[in-house]
Amino acid sequence: MTSINPQNGFYQNSRHSLEKHPSEDIQDKIVGAILFCCALVSVLTTFGIVVIIFQVAFEFFQKVSLAQFFLDTKWTPLFAEQHFGIWPLINGTFLTTVIAMAVAIPLGLSSAIYLSEYAQPKVAAILRPAVELLAGIPTVVYGYFALLFVTPLLRNFIPLEIFNALSAGLMMGIMITPTVGSISLDAIRSVPRSLREGAYALGITKLEAIFKVVLPAALSGITASIILGISRAVGETMTVLIAAGQQPKLTVNFAESVETMTAYMAQISGGDSPRGSLNFQTLYAVGAVLFMITLILNIVSYWISNRFKEKYE
Repeated sequence: MTSINPQNGFYQNSRHSLEKHPSEDIQDKIVGAILFCCALVSVLTTFGIVVIIFQVAFEFFQKVSLAQFFLDTKWTPLFAEQHFGIWPLINGTFLTTVIAMAVAIPLGLSSAIYLSEYAQPKVAAILRPAVELLAGIPTVVYGYFALLFVTPLLRNFIPLEIFNALSAGLMMGIMITPTVGSISLDAIRSVPRSLREGAYALGITKLEAIFKVVLPAALSGITASIILGISRAVGETMTVLIAAGQQPKLTVNFAESVETMTAYMAQISGGDSPRGSLNFQTLYAVGAVLFMITLILNIVSYWISNRFKEKYE
């Protein structure tokens, strides 16, 4: 409903159309409260996990010194002669992660460049979901595929133990490729077309434009995708548990069996160690180290994303 002001001739909205009905205010408050509770649940869950992990880890360090944990080079908490050096588990984790990223980075970036710069729209619309389907395959399937197919295949060419870091790392790399490729693709597509056209106007080739203009402009998102892929590789459990083995050792030989932090945690959580025992508490000590590693990786990813972020109008 509108009315005409005879003094200035402008149409004015009636007061009733500008004011909210009391029931609408109540609905807005209810929706806001529900959304706040949903956000609070995730925050409290994270807080609870951190408190429990570090509480039990603190009890562990009351019995095992930090020197034994960080300076010893043996990890045998389940043996009669116990050693609690975390470095063999860290070594196995990073050895498999390096192999995985050596596969995921070139494959992920190559697929992102192709889908963004070379593929026809119809082809890209088909290939992108097909590539991302790899992320939906259960990790236990990757583990058994590495153990029963990849390892026997590789043993025809190079000497490998049945459980080894190479097969586990290769399958993790395939598994992480969609993560690196999808985020990198979004970062590359966010680069304005005007930058590409300006590069072409200078007479450089399409390949030169990609590597000298597009990729540097998308560096922030690409770096974030790589660090996110590293975080996922560090936290992967079933693939390394099945394919890499359970032999904690300090080695850079990818043909040998190794044990990662997550594989050890899965081993302890199987129920063989009594709850509250020292062996059981090692689960939380290793989990605390894993938490700190992933936290540092996420902080680095956030810093790099903001440090090299490009803004375009």
